[in-house]
Amino acid sequence: MSNFIPSLKPCNKMMCIRPRKIHEVVFFLALYCISVGTGGIKPCLESFGADQFDDDHSGERKKKMSYFNWWNFALCCGLVLGVTVIAYVEDNVGWGVASLILAIAMAIAIVTFYLGKPWYRYRLSKGSPLTPLLQVLVAAIRKRKLPAPSNPALLYEVPITHKSQGRLLRHTSSLRFLDRAAIIEEKDNISIEQNPWRLTTVTKVEETKLILNMIPIWLTSLTFGICIAQGPTFFVKQAATLNLKVSDDFKIPPASIIALGAAGMLVSVTIYEKLLVPTLRKVRGNERGINILQRIGIGMALSVLAMSAAALVEMKRLKAVDNELIRKGKTGPLSLSVFWLAPQTIILGIGDGFALVGLQEYFYDQVPDSMRSLGIAFYLSVLGAGSFLSSFLITVVDHVTEKGGRSWFAKDVNSCRLDNFYWLLAAMSGLNLCIYVVLAMKYTYKNVQRRVIVTDGSD
Repeated sequence: MSNFIPSLKPCNKMMCIRPRKIHEVVFFLALYCISVGTGGIKPCLESFGADQFDDDHSGERKKKMSYFNWWNFALCCGLVLGVTVIAYVEDNVGWGVASLILAIAMAIAIVTFYLGKPWYRYRLSKGSPLTPLLQVLVAAIRKRKLPAPSNPALLYEVPITHKSQGRLLRHTSSLRFLDRAAIIEEKDNISIEQNPWRLTTVTKVEETKLILNMIPIWLTSLTFGICIAQGPTFFVKQAATLNLKVSDDFKIPPASIIALGAAGMLVSVTIYEKLLVPTLRKVRGNERGINILQRIGIGMALSVLAMSAAALVEMKRLKAVDNELIRKGKTGPLSLSVFWLAPQTIILGIGDGFALVGLQEYFYDQVPDSMRSLGIAFYLSVLGAGSFLSSFLITVVDHVTEKGGRSWFAKDVNSCRLDNFYWLLAAMSGLNLCIYVVLAMKYTYKNVQRRVIVTDGSD
C-alpha cells in the first residue's frame, strides 16, 4: 500500500520531507500485523501439521519423523527464493512489486490451507496445559512429609477402563520428589473422582518431569542460537565489504550470502532423510536412525567448526583490508571474493539441518501431548533468546575489550576484530557442547505406556 497509494508513498531521491503521521501509522501497523501473524503461524502451524500423524500407528509415526525434515526443506526453499528472487525484484523492479508478490503468495497459501479443512485432524482442547503442572507441584508440596514409595505400582494412575483421550506414561526414577503428588493416602477413595490439587496421576507427574528435564536442554541450546544470530548480521556485513561479482555483468546482494546457509540445510536434510536414516535404521535398529539429542549434538559440533572457519576467513579478510585499503589506499570493496564466506555459512547451514530440525522434533515430541504448540514455541524461543543474548554478549565484549585499549567492535566492520569474537564463540560452543553431552547421556525420554481407547459403549 505504501508503494502504490500516492499519499502513502515514501520520498524520492531528489527531495525528502519529514514523514506525516499517516505514514508512521501505516508503517508500524504493517509491522505489528506481520509480528502478530507470524506469532500465530510459527508455533501453531508446524505443530498442527505434525498432529495429522497418529503416534500409535507405526507407519504414520515414521512419516511424522520425516515431516519435520520436509517442513524445514520447504522453509529453506522459501528463504532461498526470498533472498534471491524477491531481493532481485526489490533492487531492479521496485519494493511495491516485491511486496505485492509476497501478499499474493500469502493469500494463495491461506486459501489452500482453508480448502483442506474437511480432512484435518483436530486435537480436542482440555483447558490450560499449565494447570496440570501446577496441580502436580501443589500436590507434591502438600505431601512433602510423606515417604516416597519404593514400588511405583503403589502410585495413583487412571484405571485402564477410565475414559481418556490421553496417552499414559511410564514412571521414571528422576525427580522423585514429584512422585509424592501421586501417593494414595488412606483417606483417598480412588473409586470416586479425586481432587486434582491433592492427588494426581503418574502420567501428570511424568509430564511435569518432562518439562523440568527440558530446561537444561533449552539452556544449552542458547549458545547455538547465538551462533545462528551471526549469519544475518556479521556475515552479511562482511559480505558487503567483499567482491560481490559473480560475473562481469552480475553481482549478488550481500544478504544473498544467507542463501548458501539455506542451501547447506537443504543438502543436509535431504542426505539425512534419504541416506542416513534408512542406513542407520538397519544398522542400529532405531526407527529414527539416531535419537533426537544425538542429532542436536551433531549440529552443535558443526557450529564449533563453523565459528572456527569464520574466524580463519575473517583473519584472511583483515589481511586483505590491511594490504588493499590501508597500505595501497584503495577504496571500495576488496578484491577478495564474497564466496570466501561460503564455508562458514554452509557449515552453519548443515548444522541447522541437524540441530534446528532436531530441536523442533525434540520440543514437539518430548512435551506433554497437550502442550505441543507450546513445544514449538520453546524451539522458537531458542532463536529469539539467542538473538538477544548475541546482542548482550557483543555489548559485554565491547565494554571489556574497550577497557583493554581497543574494542573488538566498531561502526566500520573493517575496524572490528571479528576474528577474535568468532574464536570466542567457538570456545563457548565447544564448552557448551561438553555440558550438553553430559546432559544428553543422562536424559530420560518420554516413555508411553499405553493409549487408552475411547469408546462410546455402543460396540
